[in-house]
Amino acid sequence: MRVPVSEIAATTEKALLAHGAAPFAAAEVARAVARAEALGNVICGLYYVESYCLQLRSGRVDGQADPHVSQPRPGTVTADARLGFAQPAFARALPTAVAAARGNGVATLAVAHAHTCTSLGYFTEQIAAAGLIGIGFTNASPVVAPPGGAAPVIGTNPIAMTVPGEDGPRMHFDFSTSAVALGKITMAKAAGEKIPLGWAVDAQGNPTTDPAEALKGGLVSAGGYKGWGFGLMAEVMAACLTGSVNSLDVKGLKLPDGPPHDLGQFYILIDPGAHSDAFAARFARLAEAVAAQEGARIPGAARQAMTEVEVPDALWALVSGLADADQGGLAPRA
Repeated sequence: MRVPVSEIAATTEKALLAHGAAPFAAAEVARAVARAEALGNVICGLYYVESYCLQLRSGRVDGQADPHVSQPRPGTVTADARLGFAQPAFARALPTAVAAARGNGVATLAVAHAHTCTSLGYFTEQIAAAGLIGIGFTNASPVVAPPGGAAPVIGTNPIAMTVPGEDGPRMHFDFSTSAVALGKITMAKAAGEKIPLGWAVDAQGNPTTDPAEALKGGLVSAGGYKGWGFGLMAEVMAACLTGSVNSLDVKGLKLPDGPPHDLGQFYILIDPGAHSDAFAARFARLAEAVAAQEGARIPGAARQAMTEVEVPDALWALVSGLADADQGGLAPRA
């Protein structure tokens, strides 16, 4: 069925409120869910709402947490999510971080002790909307094994970057440093489908096409050792710099109960004109060279958000039911 994105936001917000989220948190998370769906990022959209509600009910995420924003130095801003959602913590801190970047030329924003942020690019595009280059890092539960190994050590550990333009982003990318997002493995398992070779290894470190065996083993890094290095970089930025937990210490992101995620996100905000007035000209030169080649493109430059999207009937029925449920009406699915 086709559902207006505005209805996705409203229904998601209602579901989160029904399961214990405070109004500000519910609105910010619902906005992120709707944006993911509008851009076709289904893994980070409605697919996550049941998990949010389960974890609100169990206390794994604190829906009533009041994020605390501090500015230890002129160019550094920290948002302590206090084991609540990442979206309201980021929203609370963004104006301070933007002001710091404009004043200093560059600033960093650490979101600490948060629930999974889901779509990392959702945040960097907000930085770009303020006229700044946004670069982001986050970590997740351990699902990626080191090259030559079989035991997961880091998460899919995404990196995102958005470059601002007059009419929207000039460039935008958001990708896991693993060969594939974990959600594609779980979706393949649910659909009874195989996965391509090169996505994962089994518990013995052997390449596998069986998603169930992949979930017992580990994902592999994109590009082998190169992707492994980027994944480690994201781990350093997201865990070490924010004081949040290592991927090793996070249980499965969708488990209905257990310890809070306590994850970190780290953002770099850069004023494009801080060092030179040639930024626009240099980027235009790059973009023109790419556009001159048929079939080539700058990532994310031509993204168009939809106002209405296709949603599987069963998924929409589930989310609508969550919106109508009280806190005692939700039971985990097998």
